[in-house]
Amino acid sequence: MVWKAIHRWLGLTVGAVAVLLGITGALLAMDPVSQAWSAAPAAADLSVAALVERVTRTVPGAEEIRRLPSGAIVVFGFAGDQPQASTVDPADGRVLGAWQPSVLPRWVKVLHRSLLLGDAGRWGAAGTAAAMALLCASALVLLVRRMGGWKRLAARVRGTLAQRIHVVAGRVVVAVLFLTSLTALTMSASTLGGVTLDSRAEPEVVSQIPGGTGTPANGLAALEGLAVQDLRTLGFPASADPEDTWKVTMAQGRGWVDRYSGQMLAWQDATFAQRVDHLARVLHTGEATWPWAVVLGLAGACVLVFWLSGVVIWWQARQQAPRITGNTPLAQADVLLFVASEGGSTWGFAQTLLDALRQRGHRVHASGLENFCTTAATRQVFVLAATYGEGQAPAHASHALDRIAALPPAGVPVTVLGFGDRQFPAFCAFAQALDQALRARGWPSLLPLECIHQQSGQQFARWGAALGQALGEPLVLEHVPRLPPTVALALVARQDYAGAAPDKGTAILRFAVPAGGGLGRFAAGDLVGIVPPGSAVPRYYSLASGAEDGFLEICVRQMPGGLCSTHLLGLQVGGSITAFVRRNPGFALPRSRRPVLLVGAGTGVAPLAGFIRRNERRRPMHLFFGGRDPARDFYFGPEIQRWLAEGRLTSLQTVFSRVPEGGGYVQDALRRDAERVRGLVAEGAVVRVCGSRAMAQGVAEALDAVLAPLQLSVAILKAQERYAEDIF
Repeated sequence: MVWKAIHRWLGLTVGAVAVLLGITGALLAMDPVSQAWSAAPAAADLSVAALVERVTRTVPGAEEIRRLPSGAIVVFGFAGDQPQASTVDPADGRVLGAWQPSVLPRWVKVLHRSLLLGDAGRWGAAGTAAAMALLCASALVLLVRRMGGWKRLAARVRGTLAQRIHVVAGRVVVAVLFLTSLTALTMSASTLGGVTLDSRAEPEVVSQIPGGTGTPANGLAALEGLAVQDLRTLGFPASADPEDTWKVTMAQGRGWVDRYSGQMLAWQDATFAQRVDHLARVLHTGEATWPWAVVLGLAGACVLVFWLSGVVIWWQARQQAPRITGNTPLAQADVLLFVASEGGSTWGFAQTLLDALRQRGHRVHASGLENFCTTAATRQVFVLAATYGEGQAPAHASHALDRIAALPPAGVPVTVLGFGDRQFPAFCAFAQALDQALRARGWPSLLPLECIHQQSGQQFARWGAALGQALGEPLVLEHVPRLPPTVALALVARQDYAGAAPDKGTAILRFAVPAGGGLGRFAAGDLVGIVPPGSAVPRYYSLASGAEDGFLEICVRQMPGGLCSTHLLGLQVGGSITAFVRRNPGFALPRSRRPVLLVGAGTGVAPLAGFIRRNERRRPMHLFFGGRDPARDFYFGPEIQRWLAEGRLTSLQTVFSRVPEGGGYVQDALRRDAERVRGLVAEGAVVRVCGSRAMAQGVAEALDAVLAPLQLSVAILKAQERYAEDIF
């Protein structure tokens, strides 16, 4: 929680200044690139003495030679009374043209260094650099926590568009930004007087006048031994002062050379502070290597992306912040609700439960799980716990287990309801750990642990019905989430299947996609949320088509008393529904040529059929389909047979449980075909399973047994992001 607060408030308060520094830094990074492309670098074996000899032949009046970080050689001097600076070709000393220090206005650099505010601005820029370093450190901690550990740092990012942009951009450049922040602080330490780079005085040396003229440059032995590649500056002896010396500054230090004998009169090694400062400048500016300058420029530009996406995330979090209404004071409540939520959505379910219990006459108090406790008035406790990252508690509830372990059990039932996503290997792991800790401490439970997948309103309602039975009082939980904008979809075709009973009918429904593209991009395996008349709660169906198909298709089975399924199955061609699309990226197939193992039963074949439909590249796909009776529920049967003939589907295994010699269930087919299944998985196959929870559990158990010889399991495949389920 501390790291998250640090990251949020530093980003919001210092972020605007950081954006300014990042953009100006990106502009300044253009200089090293342009200079490097136009520079004429010196040969690796060229000595300083040879360079001086060439320069003195071509540039009369030269007083200083400077080698720029880009490798360009610049000569400073006078032509008469006019100062001049020229770039020269170190190969022959030829003048290439007048030297211009920068193609950018000087105020850009001043803005970057001091915000145009002088010394006060330098302190402000240094403070911003310190804040950026802390911001990057907190970003790394939160990134590792969000992705579920270091090993999953490169895993697929899930969440809203702003969250995905923020995380992906951070994953790419946060290390670069952290480095630039540290190097900025290092340079500020010397600029602001905090560190002295070199406190040594220059040695008192003079050239010994021999009575003749100065030694020719190519006769200066000390300069012969120095490479131009290490040169920083070389000052010529003043013509009016016969005792003046050559003054040379190299990467390794600085020296004074007798103008007559060519011998080194004195030498001072570069101090540690000077070496560190030079390295910091190279890393911060990219002046010595233009590819690094490009990286710095991109990282600087990304600061704007970070800040904007961070502001959006903060605003979305504010919109989702818990605003519990009807909360009874703790001491007066007979029912306590404790919530652990990272993004805030679990609080909405808590509000729905609180309202339903209040309607039954209960006094209910809701609070964060970190406040877990009971009072003399408590009769029931419910914990709604989401899981974060690799099975961790949400940040605000990170010490909840310790708190529970320290409390003596009060004999009050504590019922845990978990929230998570089955696409993550540690699905509802924190809720499971919490439930186990409570039972180990002796707390009783009214209901066993239930885990809600992808905030399913239907599953939450079923849990509410079970809770009402346990309490002995009717309880209806209709959770109404914040819905995205909806569009009207017209039914253009339907294919009906007769069920085993009159009220068990099923149909494949095809809807026209609005010409204006109101649904946005969608793909097979995504979810369509349908809001039936008379309800504000959407029901979700897996899509059997993508936007490229030009239609939206689902497979609907009649549910006993099902409001939405009744509405859908009652539609005739021309009728319409109100719907929206919710992405389901964890179930999507990765882009690769690896084989795909598809396992579906009943209407669960719908998204798998969508995958096969779009398999235009003929990627190896193997389908295991399970139903009850091929005459009644072989959904998409004709299409599947056609796709098999076209090569979109590589192989098909069907089983039907309600006909003689039908083969049983899909898990039985997997066991019978164990050798081929093992071979596919050994080749790197990805697995997608869609159907009921009981079916998915049976498939997981069968695959664990089949894959045991490979030292693999469903859990391992999930951790490798090769196994995903869509369960209803």
